Amino acid sequence: MARDALASPTGTKSALAVPGPRKVRRGDRLFKLVAAGAGSTIVIAIVLIAIFLLIRAVPSFRANHANFFTSPEFKTTDAQNLSFGIRDLFMVTVLSSMTALVLAVPVAVGIAVFLTQYAPARLSRPFGAMVDLLAALPSIIFGLWGIFVLAPKLEPFAAFVNRNLGWLFLFKQGNVSLAGGGTIFTAGIVLSLMILPIVTSVSREVFRQTPRIQMEAAQALGATRWEVVRMTVLPFGRSGVVAASMLGLGRALGETVAVLIILRSAARPGNWSVFDGGYTFASKIASAASEFSEPLPTGAYISAGFALFVVTFVVNASARAIAGGKVNA
Repeated sequence: MARDALASPTGTKSALAVPGPRKVRRGDRLFKLVAAGAGSTIVIAIVLIAIFLLIRAVPSFRANHANFFTSPEFKTTDAQNLSFGIRDLFMVTVLSSMTALVLAVPVAVGIAVFLTQYAPARLSRPFGAMVDLLAALPSIIFGLWGIFVLAPKLEPFAAFVNRNLGWLFLFKQGNVSLAGGGTIFTAGIVLSLMILPIVTSVSREVFRQTPRIQMEAAQALGATRWEVVRMTVLPFGRSGVVAASMLGLGRALGETVAVLIILRSAARPGNWSVFDGGYTFASKIASAASEFSEPLPTGAYISAGFALFVVTFVVNASARAIAGGKVNA
């Protein structure tokens, strides 16, 4: 009876017939190999990049006459007397990136909540597209706008903060004039606008995946719109917001052109103040890219790039651990 049921009235096999197990196993095995190869490509690329940076940096490490981790100097003009360290580069990179993250994440989460929970469909689509268009603007546009348009507008506010909160090390007067606007504070605000589309886009997609049944259950218990967002949408999207924030932080850590235009002062930062100037890892390397002619000085900048590579890797690994822990919780 079962055999007759699988046959058509004309005696041909039905379309429900299942292919042989050998053919299925062969196709699954082939697909698994292709998927594993595609997934390992990025791992192999990262490992090769790390090996290249390390090989090129080791000779300069050996020739360095300063402590690589604690020295504020970065002198590479004399190939026979290299003296370079990443203390100040690390300081400026962390300050500018964290300033951008602190400013961008609350705004991005607010935009994502508005677009997914409050705005009507006819408004959320074009508004979301406008936010995403920020990601298409070139870095040099952000840098020029930041130093020539934003910086003069920020001068009164920066002076007010410095005057009233200067007792805190984070807002002390730095090594550059506030009137010029070439400070970490200005760079951080510009970077926050640059990472805003990334954080907003990922957060928006995560919030849209909130189970409808949970939201309806909260509404059935008499929760207001904000209570629904607070009790269901935000907890559900917490890990996604963390991942989006780390993606934005990685973008801010590696930004080059915009930061190089804004932080024009070559003076060393005096302390952990957002009103300092200086160089980030990426802008320092870019500022000397035209002088990469001798192996040892070039290796000094490659070592700075390797340090940035490690910092970015640690940040992303930490984000994965935090997001995974929140999901399991």
